[in-house]
Amino acid sequence: MALSVETESHIYRALRTASGAAAHLVALGFTIFVAVLARPGSSLFSWHPTLMSLAFSFLMTEALLVFSPESSLLRSLSRKGRARCHWVLQLLALLCALLGLGLVILHKEQLGKAHLATWHGRAGLIAVLWAGLQCSGGVGLLYPKLLPRWPLAKLKLYHATSGLVGYLLGTASLLLGMCSLWFTATVTGGVWYLAVLCPVITSLVIMNQVSNAYLYRKRIQP
Repeated sequence: MALSVETESHIYRALRTASGAAAHLVALGFTIFVAVLARPGSSLFSWHPTLMSLAFSFLMTEALLVFSPESSLLRSLSRKGRARCHWVLQLLALLCALLGLGLVILHKEQLGKAHLATWHGRAGLIAVLWAGLQCSGGVGLLYPKLLPRWPLAKLKLYHATSGLVGYLLGTASLLLGMCSLWFTATVTGGVWYLAVLCPVITSLVIMNQVSNAYLYRKRIQP
């Protein structure tokens, strides 16, 4: 027997709510896992994985989930209030990423190692630079009068698309980091696969949210 439209809608919303809740827990759990593994403060390098996972796994995920109609922790706020919280979280993510990048550069300088010698380093640098551009672009949405010649609807579409690309770049950097000698020397077997699965899960949830809640809707608008 075919399900009614109303039943399908309830099932869809329940799945979106469950996936959003899973993204919250996975993002937090993965960040705590990396922090426990790195033991921040034990060495200069230890701050790099801690800050990068905090930036790209937790803060950036929470910044995007702010707009989820089913799983946002700030649903009681107005759209404008959530937008400001989104920008603050993104700014915090950028600051953590910049600090993490700066510390690993200093660490490599102390050891006399080459910079950007791995795909992880290159992807990480691109992700941090993209996050900086994304935060700068967000200022134009917070204060649209700064860009009077640009239609607000188009700015939102470009920002959402660019933000999704930036999030995926950050995810790619995390995944490549889990292939590094530092990570694989400590995390092996099934635990490694579970760790890799964490950024994949949050990425799928974020991709679904941005695509269905914004990009597809904008595409069908005249």
